[in-house]
Amino acid sequence: MIPMLFVLALQAAAPSPTIDGLPIGAIAKQALPAKGCAAYLWNVAGTRSLVAMASAEPAQLRIAIDGATKDYARSSQSGPGGFGFAGVTEYRGGDVTATLDMTITTRGDIAQGASVMPATLRIDRPGRDTVVVAVGGLIGCV
Repeated sequence: MIPMLFVLALQAAAPSPTIDGLPIGAIAKQALPAKGCAAYLWNVAGTRSLVAMASAEPAQLRIAIDGATKDYARSSQSGPGGFGFAGVTEYRGGDVTATLDMTITTRGDIAQGASVMPATLRIDRPGRDTVVVAVGGLIGCV
């Protein structure tokens, strides 16, 4: 059931450089990892675009900032989670610090994965406003 949900959800509109006036944009359709788990996250207000994908292995976050999609490596994590993820995970790269705070819930109607809700994605960059986006989504595992 979960792979079909991902196929339908990930076939959404083409990525855009910004969403809802924020400096983050939608990312392109993402495949399930060859092994392990990945969290697919959409903004929960406004356009409901795919804005992030976090993979458990390698531990990284894919987001689009100022029109450029990049992967950021995990730098720390804390709190309860599941499926290879912590409740709060910080990712860093260049001058970007992204913090993903998510509640992972196992449900009977999702095989090989879980739901992610509520969750927030926080982007910090020196000299710029901090951006916090409410997100939610699904975790899929192979």
